[in-house]
Amino acid sequence: MVLFFLDAIREMNKYSDAPSGAADHAAHLDAQMQAHMRLFRAQRNFYISGFALFLSLIIRKLVALITTSATLEVELEAAMKQAQSATRAAESLMQDDKGVSELEEKLKEKDGELQKALADVTSMKSQSVNLTTEYDRLMEEKDKLELRLRVLDSGADGDTKKDD
Repeated sequence: MVLFFLDAIREMNKYSDAPSGAADHAAHLDAQMQAHMRLFRAQRNFYISGFALFLSLIIRKLVALITTSATLEVELEAAMKQAQSATRAAESLMQDDKGVSELEEKLKEKDGELQKALADVTSMKSQSVNLTTEYDRLMEEKDKLELRLRVLDSGADGDTKKDD
């Protein structure tokens, strides 16, 4: 992906220099049109490659966050099941009046683990909300830039019509 981006930059630089020559007027206009066409295509490829590279980075980050979220959800579920089984075991042993203090300590330990898991889930939710907010902001910024590009392109089209 990065190589395509670098190739687009090289091509854009290659075609940005206008060809110089003193041929007849029609041949000069044709050569100039060809040069402008090549420059336009090189710039188009540059922007497409750059945007694709940017999106690949965003997608990679999203995949990492989703994977982390899934892992934390599995750990939370395991901790909840473990805490529930510990609670059931504690209740059955408390009825027998054997090892009550030991079971209370284990129960507190499991409750601590549960609270930690819940805190991890809360922080992941917060990160997810922040990521969504940042994504929305970036999308609005992209839309503004696209609108600005369209306005500039329509202004450039108007200029070429005036020259004719």
